[in-house]
Amino acid sequence: MIKRVIFRDRVLPYLLLLPQLFVIFIFFYGPATQAVLNSFLLTNPFGLKTQFVWMENFTRLITTPEYLNSFITTAIFSLGVMLVSLAVGLLFATAANRVKHFSGTYKSFLIFPYAVAPVLSGVLWLFIFHPTFGVASFLIRGVGISWNPMLDGNQAMILVVLAASWKQISYNFVFFLAGLQAIPLGVLEAASVDGANALR
Repeated sequence: MIKRVIFRDRVLPYLLLLPQLFVIFIFFYGPATQAVLNSFLLTNPFGLKTQFVWMENFTRLITTPEYLNSFITTAIFSLGVMLVSLAVGLLFATAANRVKHFSGTYKSFLIFPYAVAPVLSGVLWLFIFHPTFGVASFLIRGVGISWNPMLDGNQAMILVVLAASWKQISYNFVFFLAGLQAIPLGVLEAASVDGANALR
């Protein structure tokens, strides 16, 4: 039987929420509101005078080629990381869900990249794919591909997407595996009887 906590005092629950609401307002709503207000202002270089310019800042931003280029680059990066990390995370989760022996060891190895600090992960990928002394670069050049992400923007984007996906795969793997293990055995048996193959 679940015991429910009943507050007899109507004011006490709000007093208990007050510290958390205060922190949220100070560190989230306050700065967010200030950022929105500042987006309608034009400030001089020393920050001493401001002028209300309505939507002029947004108009100038949207018509700037550099901003549009950075927006497209960000969209490509986000889409690439999402597709790679979700697909590979699901693939690893389905594979780990089938493993019977040493499954804990496999799961630990697959979760390990998420524990690596982002800065360390970036340095690690840079050393592996460095155009001069990287092991992966040597193998890529061995197949006849001219690899230098320091000079080629497309190759740099591929490398950054792969590095970011490597960090995200472990996170997605945990949730996919939990979801797969939550499927009742009866559903899997019924699907098998109905002729569903491994992919379906």
